[in-house]
Amino acid sequence: MIYTLLIVAYLVSSVLFILSLRGLSSQETARKGNVYGIIGMAIAVGATLTVPGVDLYAVLVPALAIGAVIGWLMAARVAMTAMPELVALLHSFVGAAAVLVGFASYLDPAMYKGHGSGVFLTEVFIDVFIGAITFTGSVVAFLKLKGKVSGTPLLLPGRHMLNLGLLVGSIALGVLYVQTGNPFVGGELATEGLMWLGIMTALAGVLGVHLVMAIGGADMPVVVSMLNSYSGWTAAAAGFMLSNDLLIVTGALVGSSGAILSYIMCRAMNRSIWNVIFGGFGTASAAPPKPREGAPGEVQETDIDGLLAELLGARDVVIVPGYGMAVARAQHAVNDLTQLLRDRGIRVRFAIHPVAGRLPGHMNVLLAEANVPYDIVLEMEEINDDLPRTDVSLVIGANDIVNPIAQEEGSPISGMPVLEVWESDRTVIFKRSRRTGYAGVDNPLFYHEKTRMLFGDANDSVSALVAALRARAAGG
Repeated sequence: MIYTLLIVAYLVSSVLFILSLRGLSSQETARKGNVYGIIGMAIAVGATLTVPGVDLYAVLVPALAIGAVIGWLMAARVAMTAMPELVALLHSFVGAAAVLVGFASYLDPAMYKGHGSGVFLTEVFIDVFIGAITFTGSVVAFLKLKGKVSGTPLLLPGRHMLNLGLLVGSIALGVLYVQTGNPFVGGELATEGLMWLGIMTALAGVLGVHLVMAIGGADMPVVVSMLNSYSGWTAAAAGFMLSNDLLIVTGALVGSSGAILSYIMCRAMNRSIWNVIFGGFGTASAAPPKPREGAPGEVQETDIDGLLAELLGARDVVIVPGYGMAVARAQHAVNDLTQLLRDRGIRVRFAIHPVAGRLPGHMNVLLAEANVPYDIVLEMEEINDDLPRTDVSLVIGANDIVNPIAQEEGSPISGMPVLEVWESDRTVIFKRSRRTGYAGVDNPLFYHEKTRMLFGDANDSVSALVAALRARAAGG
């Protein structure tokens, strides 16, 4: 009876997880999707604690409580600018857990009862292998996003052969490990299999480090998405190893959805997903071309009064948010600006590039947090054709995603679709300085004849613009 109820609970949790993913596919239903996921996980954990044989409640309950408190505090305190590295760090936890559970299962004599040792050991190998890659790769991604490790790709000589060698070596060690069979056949633990498993884990960990180190900064949103996929597959592998149907379903959902998202993002960037995973773009040695418009290195600045005049004379405004908006925490001021302009009858829309920010959907989350209406937040494909008919484009903290150099052959980001804001009658770029973006590529848009630069903190600049608009409205 207890197992029947457990199966029903797992089935309900699986359905809730599916509904959660469906809800998270849209801004309008994202909150509901999160609620479904929370309820599903609560049911899954509660059901698992009732399984016969699970009796170490003196350890499990405090562990769950401590983990819940830590998770709550991390989520409550994290700034939106730090969300990408937090997600990468959470992926590393999944990988580490998979490795630890794999070793624990291998060292548990009870796990071999009712299993073919070869099949079980293969499941352990797959779980530990993917988990080790996920763990070390996620740690490197966290350090890159945190700024502790350079975003410049590490391009070692023969790096693809190195990756191949690590992969083949891991598989060969896996074969040796599986051939050792049940380590408890003689009554005591035989350490040969444990040795092969440990060496394989080390090789897989090095592979995870090298794969992510070789990926350039512009690819980090895809990397985060791929690591999410890896964490799902390692969870599914653990599900087979532990004979846990819910873990298999949940891991498959996370793994497949992460892989699909990564593919969609790569297609939006006109890149091969294999190229991103095994080397990344932004790795070319070609130097960027010189600015095509205006004197090389010469920019034209504007101020609040000048921008205010242009906005008041506009009929159609497009706002392009980027990571700089997240750093400045300017999303609320941007929403205020949007409302004031719309109150004056000016059409305002947002243009979202698939890799804006450093996390898939980063800009959408920021704008939703600031209560920007969902219907005016458009994807790149939906709005790019309208930019030639736009009076003013406001680029707030974005760089690589509006870089015309992507349309130049031989550039490091050549071929990546970008938002063609230079087609607007006027482009205004809110930026702290003329530094390059995360991909480390110069941006000729800064020197374009239609471009004006508004230097300073984005939040301060937008807030000053909002104050000027309100003052103009109060004065009639």
